[in-house]
Amino acid sequence: MKRKITFSLLAIIILIIIGLISGLFFKKDTKDNDLTTIKVSEVTHSIFYTPFYVAIEKGYFKDEGINIDLMLVSGSDNVAASVLSNDTEVGLAGPESATYVYLGKEKDYLQVFAGLTKRDGQFIISRISRDKKEFAWADLIGKEILIGRKTGMPGLSFLRALQNEGININDVNINESVEFAELSGAFLAGEGDFVNLFEPLASKLEQNKNGYVVTSVGASSDDFPYTAFYARKSYIENNKELLKKFSKAIDKGIKYTLDNDGSTIAKDIQKQFSDTSIEDLSLMINRYKEADVWLDNPFVEEDFFNTLITLLEENGLIKEKVNYNDLVNNMYE
Repeated sequence: MKRKITFSLLAIIILIIIGLISGLFFKKDTKDNDLTTIKVSEVTHSIFYTPFYVAIEKGYFKDEGINIDLMLVSGSDNVAASVLSNDTEVGLAGPESATYVYLGKEKDYLQVFAGLTKRDGQFIISRISRDKKEFAWADLIGKEILIGRKTGMPGLSFLRALQNEGININDVNINESVEFAELSGAFLAGEGDFVNLFEPLASKLEQNKNGYVVTSVGASSDDFPYTAFYARKSYIENNKELLKKFSKAIDKGIKYTLDNDGSTIAKDIQKQFSDTSIEDLSLMINRYKEADVWLDNPFVEEDFFNTLITLLEENGLIKEKVNYNDLVNNMYE
């Protein structure tokens, strides 16, 4: 009898424990289920987008009731395609791709609703260390440089930097044949005298002594909406409050990034770059802070946007004037 009572008590205790554990998991799942998931396609996974990753890792999106499902989609045209096909709701890429879609007469075209970066985040990598020869833009004359597609923001910004530095484009052997995602590999394989790369690829080449960062492209180019968040026009119209919250989270991420040092931020976003040390991340973040690449807030100003349109016109990539109010629908207030 005593043994039966002991087993019964034990069974009751086990059931109580299971119930408590299940309750904890149920509460967690309920909390997660309260979040609205937004699928975001990013054109590259780079420290250049630090404020976005800060907003994810610091929980700013979750504070706004949003869960981010992040997908890497190489090439700004492919990012635009992923949003248009409903594979993702939001694209993070150069807004020139949204402009091309609009001019292609797409009915449910793409609109920019929040900005992130205000200038180029590429660094020019040389095969020759600055310790051996201090870099000057004239060093590019007669040399081959890999820049990716000329129609994308990296290529366009580099061309403007050449112009601003007084270098004739025809005097530089500009290689546009290598896909953006293959630039580092092509350079490692011996192609080109210089290559333009974002972090963390730029520092990785430098650490392995396969190339050396000599200057920032953004420091010599113009300021314009280099990277922005966009979505289909219908999605924005139907989800204004949600995207206002999205933009608020981005704003918090930007302000945190601007207000803190590289070491502090590196610890926050290390999960996004698990194969990179805190020390290396800190160096890269500080490199971008010095280049002053991030906007002060996600609002995309009209004059700022029109600088991009002028750049596209001057390079013969668009033949029609684009209205700011058609392409930009700011959700940040």
